[in-house]
Formats: sequence, C-alpha cells, structure tokens
Amino acid sequence: MLVAGVDSSTQSTKVALCRADDGTVLDQRSAPHPIGTECDPAAWWAALWEAGGDLLHRAAAVGVAGQQHGMIVLDHAGQVIRPALLWNDLRSAGAAAELITEHGGPAWWATHTGSVPTASFTVTKLRWLADHEPANAKLAETVLLPHDWLTWRLQCSRDGKDVAGAAEPVTDRGDASGTGYFSTTAGSWLPELAASAIRHPLTLPRVAKPAEVAGETSWGAALSAGTGDNMAAALGLGLQPGDVAISIGTSGTVFAFSEVPAADPSGAVAGFADATGHFLPLVCTVNAGLVLSATASLLGASLEELSSLALASTPGAAGITVLPYLDGERTPDRPQATGVLRGLTTRNATRENLARAGVESVIASLASVGDLLTRYGARRQRVLLIGGAARSEAVRKLAPGILGSPVLVPAQAEYVALGAARQAAWALAGRPEPPAWPTVPAEEHVGEPQPDILQRHQALRDDTAAWMAS
Repeated sequence: MLVAGVDSSTQSTKVALCRADDGTVLDQRSAPHPIGTECDPAAWWAALWEAGGDLLHRAAAVGVAGQQHGMIVLDHAGQVIRPALLWNDLRSAGAAAELITEHGGPAWWATHTGSVPTASFTVTKLRWLADHEPANAKLAETVLLPHDWLTWRLQCSRDGKDVAGAAEPVTDRGDASGTGYFSTTAGSWLPELAASAIRHPLTLPRVAKPAEVAGETSWGAALSAGTGDNMAAALGLGLQPGDVAISIGTSGTVFAFSEVPAADPSGAVAGFADATGHFLPLVCTVNAGLVLSATASLLGASLEELSSLALASTPGAAGITVLPYLDGERTPDRPQATGVLRGLTTRNATRENLARAGVESVIASLASVGDLLTRYGARRQRVLLIGGAARSEAVRKLAPGILGSPVLVPAQAEYVALGAARQAAWALAGRPEPPAWPTVPAEEHVGEPQPDILQRHQALRDDTAAWMAS
C-alpha cells in the first residue's frame, strides 16, 4: 500500500510517494513557489498538482505538511480574500507588541498559549489586517494555515480544478500551536484571542487527533490531519527524547522532542506541540540559508565554491565576525535589524575569510539560540543537522566545533514530506503509535571545540542591541 506526503514550504512544493509499511520512497517530485513574504494560495495549489499529479492518485492516504504561521483569510463563501501573509513577513511587529501588552504581558502569553507571539505568528497578522486593511478584515469569516487550506482543498476539488465543496476545514495541534490563539497545554483553541486580534469572531478549523483520518480526497484517498513543517520533519526523522534537530533551510530552526510543554516568558523558545501528542519546543531564526546565498553572491561564487572558500580559511575567519540579521530577526526578536560585520581589515579582507565568516555566522546564530531549549524540557544527547545547507561540506565540518559536540548528518532526504507521508500511513493503520519506519542512516562529524567563535558572535549580538537601544 502506498502513501503520499506533501511538503508545501516557502520556496516549493515537494511530494514523496512511499510504501506505507517501511517508508521506502518510490518517487518524489517538486515544483517552485513564487518568491516573497506573501503569496496567493492558488500558487501552492497549482504547484501541488504540478509536483503531485499522478503520485497523489497512486496513494491510499495523503498527508500535507506546510510552512507554519501563514495567514489565509476566507470570506463567507470560502474564497481567499487576499494573498496569504507568510511566516517571514515581519510587517506585523508593531501588532505583536500591541497584543502582548493588551493581554497581560509576555508571561501571560507563555502561560496561556505556550509562546510569546512575534511578528511571525498568525495572531499578529490578524491584528495587522484589522489595522491596515479594515475592508478585508471585515470580510474575513475563517482563518486557516497553509496546510489547513491545502488539506481542505483536497477534499473539495477534483484533479486540481477549483470545484466548490462543503468539507469541514481541519488542522492539527502541532500547526495550531504556532498561531498564537491555541493552548498547547490544553490542546484547544482560544478563539477569543483570534477575535480580539481581528476585532470580530472568526471560524477556526477543527483540531484533529494525531492519528485521525481527517477526511477523504475527492478520488477516495484518506487524508491525515496534516501538520506544520517542523512537526513533520520531527516525525520524518523519528525524533526521540534526547534528540535535538538543527535545520538550516530558508529559515533556521532548532527543535527537540519533549514530554512536557514549554512556556518561555522571554519569547525566545516557542512552546509548540508536535504531531504525535507530545511537544516540540523550538527556536527559529529568520536568517539561515539565504545568508549563505547572499554571501556567495557577494563573493561572485556558487554555493559549492562558497564552501570551498570557507574551508580554505581558518577558524574564526582571521578575526571577522558577521551578525547575520540581514532580513530582521525573530530570535532574538529584532524585526528591524540588519546585518553587521566586525573586524574587517586590509590584512584579513579575503574571499576565503569572508566566506568563512558567513558560514560561521549562521551556525553560531543557531548554536546561540539552541542552547535555550535545555531550559524547557529538552535533553541534548544527539544533535542532528538537516536542511538544504547540510549539503554544504563547510557547514558539516564547521558545525561540530561551533556547537561544541559531535553532529549527526542524516542521509539527504525530504524529511518534511517523509513526515507527512508517515502521518498518512499512521492514519491508514489506525494504531496508537506511528509506524516504525527504519532508523534514518546518519554520518557523524566531529571537530575541535571553538568556543571563541560563539563568544564573539554573542558579544557582537549584545553590543549591537546596546547600540540600538542607545
């Protein structure tokens, strides 16, 4: 029996067709998404069919994982009102501060929702909509996340064509926990927070159980509840207690399996739920893989050449330190920040040193915020490095020294799509636990600890914050 997993990310849709019993990937395809911080969901729908096509029709069950936090508002007829605002759209930073103040401060939000909302969270986008596009806000009757909308459309449409339907929208506790109007501890919506944000009541999707068959496609395949991309990656990796995953893609994330919910009043750690009934404390940086791309572009190099240049330099990049907040930042919460370069001289201004500084900056940024997870239920016994940047030899070789521990790099795979497929297989099996797919093979990398690199990054981060506050 076959299952299909969908990864609808910021940059593309990926579809993996797998055997339900052991997760063997039989086929996989992808299609690109438009670039930007907002997107018409119709583009994701078109990409799903371009990538999925016959793969979806060969599957007995389908699971959809999507980028977290996106805001899709629908009118009374179920039509999309405006392009979806994505997780990396930081225009709602002011709304985030406003909502935190209105509802009792950071500690209140951490206690009630598990997280303190930043500009990424859906709840802040609802307030931005109410303040800046009141006509659109007034039309809004339902709000969905990207994976919710795609799962709903799979029930309502046939062969990718826009056919109206009356299926009930559904979500899961993992993706819902990133909205800012869901109680991670209770596992239920806080509809009054969504209503407060947009200033009128909204319809929210039903929250399905982790292994539930949440619906059926128009051609008769079972649909699992779906989940957020980070939750699906954890499921695809088979994350266990003691595992910490570092993903370097468009964004950077550090997350861990936990038996207990997190509630960080500082807002640095998001107290998410996972896709299995447990919890997934997570920290996220806006700047990750695109910093590597920008550095390569600046040096007139390909990503492969960037890696070679970085490895030709020495630890610490001969004194150059980069603060990689090129597009604002989420952790720490600095939506207006820009990148900073310190220590550049005529003696160290080489392509090799600049390449090394760029790579070190991304790893150090994630190492710095990832240490926070241990305060909120996570144990760090193994570190797994995934994401597109894990293909870089420089990233693989430099990470152990900066992180201060061995790093396991699992075999390259589309782990979000695999996690969505595993959830679909779970729903199909109807068992208490997810199917026991084989352990992901991984290559271990070790390196001499380089604590000074992390210390220099943290000093530049703190000095920049002090300068901005003065």
